[in-house]
Parts: sequence; structure tokens; C-alpha cells
Amino acid sequence: MDFLSSLMSLGGLAWTIVAFVVALSIIVAVHEYGHYIVGRWCGIHAEVFSLGFGPVIASRVDRRGTRWQIAALPFGGYVKFLGDASAVSDRASPELEFLTESERRHSLHGAPLWARAATVAAGPVFNFILSIAVFAGFFLVQGVATEVPTVGSVRPLPGIEDGLKPGDRILAIGDIPADDFSAIGQAADNLAPAASVPYRVERDGKQITVQGPFPLPPVVDGVQPKSAAMEAGFLPGDVIQSVDGKPVYAFTQLRDIVGASGGNPLTLAVWRNGESFDATLTPIRRDIPKADGGFETRWLIGLTGGLAFDPETRRPGPIEALNLAVQQTWSVVTTSLSGMAHIVSGAISSCNISGPLTIAETSGAAASLGIASFIGFVAMLSTAVGLLNLFPIPVLDGGHLVFHVWEALTGKPPADRALRVMMGVGLALLAGLMAFALTNDLTCP
Repeated sequence: MDFLSSLMSLGGLAWTIVAFVVALSIIVAVHEYGHYIVGRWCGIHAEVFSLGFGPVIASRVDRRGTRWQIAALPFGGYVKFLGDASAVSDRASPELEFLTESERRHSLHGAPLWARAATVAAGPVFNFILSIAVFAGFFLVQGVATEVPTVGSVRPLPGIEDGLKPGDRILAIGDIPADDFSAIGQAADNLAPAASVPYRVERDGKQITVQGPFPLPPVVDGVQPKSAAMEAGFLPGDVIQSVDGKPVYAFTQLRDIVGASGGNPLTLAVWRNGESFDATLTPIRRDIPKADGGFETRWLIGLTGGLAFDPETRRPGPIEALNLAVQQTWSVVTTSLSGMAHIVSGAISSCNISGPLTIAETSGAAASLGIASFIGFVAMLSTAVGLLNLFPIPVLDGGHLVFHVWEALTGKPPADRALRVMMGVGLALLAGLMAFALTNDLTCP
């Protein structure tokens, strides 16, 4: 247990709030810094960079005349540029007309269209950059599995004489060839669940057959935040030995039993570090993305499984790590958009829209699993925030970009009266969405 998870154990609610504030502050700071630094590069002067709203706790003015401040309400932030009438840059201040032509060029509303558009777009873009940087860092530090299935380390499993050793190259499981990791999954689908199965491996240049655990055993690889398993205190490495007294040898058996439970409580016999205990969990109905796109609704307890062994890894180069990180960030974006489309069409429950309470709870749960889990959650949330801000809703960055597109097409910005009406509509839509999400937090399981 690291320092962060130790803090989380001291007080559930307090440290959930701390984790949420820390996660949100990181994401907001990166988002607003994107606006600030690109605006500065484009010759636009920032008067205030604020982390938080309300009364100012601390501030300083830098040599460029920008006031950097931390405010009392840490649930957002803003950059106020020269010539802005408000913190959301919705319209020009009346004082703008008293500025000289040179001074107007350094204001947001007096800058060229390209400079304004780049400054607005920079916030979401920096959120995506944060996510990509974090994911790339994970790939560089943790490595990626080798293309050929090779045992890196063997998981401790109760009651199994494991013949696998680090460095073993998996050639076949049972009679099924295992040329890559997808083949191991196919072998697990075709083998009858059992405590142990034969592996043909290459060891020290020789091919031998040894007994090893079922390739996808009922071992916990991850615990989903805001799940029955998280509430019950499950940890990575836990091994499920039976469900309602029925022995399980494969993770698919556990998945099928939970899926057929109809939401009724299940009693799991769990092995952890040489000790056994029982835990009773009530599955929750969830909409989850499918590998081929779309969603399916299943009963879940919030556990993910893994291989019977930790694969041998290799260090990817910076370019490969960056490419993998971009793919992972893009996957978050596409899954989020698909989920929104399915909610709008009624294909999945609107309970999939989470509000601040659920996000705070998830922040705390991620932090309780360790610093790596928390940083990964921040990266996921940063992508979500960047995507949300690109929606074409007035008040959000996407809405401002729509106004800039209008100006590019017509040669003039929207009329002040139309702009005020649209900003009012945008605020109402955003407030309604927040209220709906908060209602989900309070009423959805």
C-alpha cells in the first residue's frame, strides 16, 4: 500500500473529496494552461489565470502582468484575457473600444480569427495531450507484453502445483497451439475448466510438457470503481475458489454464474495471501461496450480477470509508446461517443451518465488502489473533459469554435443579441445536464 492509498484508508468521505479535488484540479489546470499558453503564443494577453472560483486564497502577478491565483471553490477554473467582459470570454468588455489598435491586438476579441480559434481549441487539446502523455508513460514504465507468449512471473494460486517457470515460452495448451496471446484466450474457450491443464513449453532450448493452472483462472486482475466488488473490499490477486459452494476453475465460469444470477446475492469463497474468507456480493446491472462496437447489458460484480501468469514484457520505444497511447486515448473517445449515441437512442440506460458524486466516488476508489490507478483515472477523466468541452454547446469551448466557424463563413461574428440568447440557452442546457447527472448519482445503482 502506497502513501496515497494509506491516506485514503484514514477516512472514506474526506479522502474521497480530497482525491476528487486533486484529480479535478490537475485536469482543470492543464485545460486552462492550454488556453493560456497558446493565447500567449498568439499574442493575446491573459489578465487572470484562476484555479478555482470565489474568494481568492493566494495570488501573485508575474512579469507579464498575469495574475495567477488559487480560489476557495476548487471545482473549475478560468483564464480571463484582455478585453473579456467575463471569465467565460463570452463577449467583449465595453472598455475594449478605448484601447489603441496595438492594445486591441493583444485582447482576445481583437486578435485575428485564427488566433482566437487556436486559443479556444487549446484547452481540450491539452486535455488529450495529458491523457496521451500519461498512457505513454505507463507503456514506457510497465512495458508491453512480448509478441510470443512467454512467462514473466507465475501467479500464486491455492492448491495448484504449478510447473510453469519464468522464461517458459508457451507453445501449446492442451492440444491447442498458442502462437500469440489471442490463441491463449481461444484455448481457454475450448478447454474444459479444470484446476490444472497440460502446457507444452520451450525451456532452455528444449520442448517439455508441464502441468499448470487453467490459462484464465478466477483470479482478480482488477476491481472496478463503484462496484459490488469494490464495496466488498476485493483486491487484485484475490482468487475466487467457489460461488455459492460450487467450485470454479475459470474466470468464464464466474462470469457466467454472475450473468445468470438475476441480481440475486452470491457468496464467493476467496483466497488471499494464504488465507480464505467468504464475501457476499449483489450483482449490479450494467451496460458495457462490446469489442466489435455497441453495448450489451449484463449483471456484473466489478471484477476483471487475467492470465494464470504475468507475461514477459519488453520496453517499447518512445514512438511505439506514443502510438499506443494515442490508440488508447482514441478508444476512450470512440467508446464515450458510442455510449452517448446509445443513450440518446434509448438502447442503453441513461444511468450511464454520471455526475459529480459518482466521479468523486470513482476518484476515491481509484486512489485507494494506488497511485498508478489514480493517475490512470486522471488520464481517462481528462479525455472525457476534453471531449465534453468540444461539444457545440454555447459556453463550452466547442460552442465558441462554432461561433468562429460562423465568423469565418460570413465574415462577421454573431450579433451581440443573438450571442446573449445562445449563451443563455447553453447555460440552461449545461445546468439541465448537470442536474440530470446529479439525479442519476442519487437514484441509479
